[in-house]
Amino acid sequence: MSDNTEHNPSPDRSHGLDGNEAVNLAAEQSKQTAHRNIPGLGFADLPLPDDTANLRQGPSLHDGLLALLPLVGVWSGSGQANDNGTEYAFGQQLVISHDGENYLRFESRTWRLDSEGKPAGPDQREVGFWRISLTDEIELTLTNSRGLVEIMYGEPLNERAWQVQSASTIVTATGPETHGPGKRLYGLMPNNNLGWVDERAVGGELVPYMSAELRRVAG
Repeated sequence: MSDNTEHNPSPDRSHGLDGNEAVNLAAEQSKQTAHRNIPGLGFADLPLPDDTANLRQGPSLHDGLLALLPLVGVWSGSGQANDNGTEYAFGQQLVISHDGENYLRFESRTWRLDSEGKPAGPDQREVGFWRISLTDEIELTLTNSRGLVEIMYGEPLNERAWQVQSASTIVTATGPETHGPGKRLYGLMPNNNLGWVDERAVGGELVPYMSAELRRVAG
């Protein structure tokens, strides 16, 4: 894995990050990412705007999504998984975009990494939508390529961190035999990378399932 990989990322739960330092760091990082965006479909007959993962381009972000604004972008990095005792490293690309409506589109692709940190084949894909109410209740709907559909609810912990937990988890006939309800934490770390941790219920207790640290590559 790359040198900047952390197996246990710790998203920022507090307001302790110095404001000026955070602004300066974000401005410096944006020099490499502000001009990049996901490509549009290019269908001229579609009477709707293309999705954008760059707040500087495309439709304006819906006012109802301001509490989720820092999530918008394309993120890339690596992490660790523990799937029922099988541990492995993975790479991830996460695209969080919008089309001006009152929801965020979420699309994750992961791939296995070998002992040298090199790609070793595909792992999981996950798509879904983030919504947030006027009272800051987050609604997250997810569909996973392994045969999982999940609804999660939660709330912002602060302006840089968001936590959700399972309300309903459905496994298809060909899906994983064991996949308990869980909890996820997403948050911007002091270096402005996006860290996330997913824990799942095993034997009545939450145990680490997947975690990653991702750097912004567009937006």
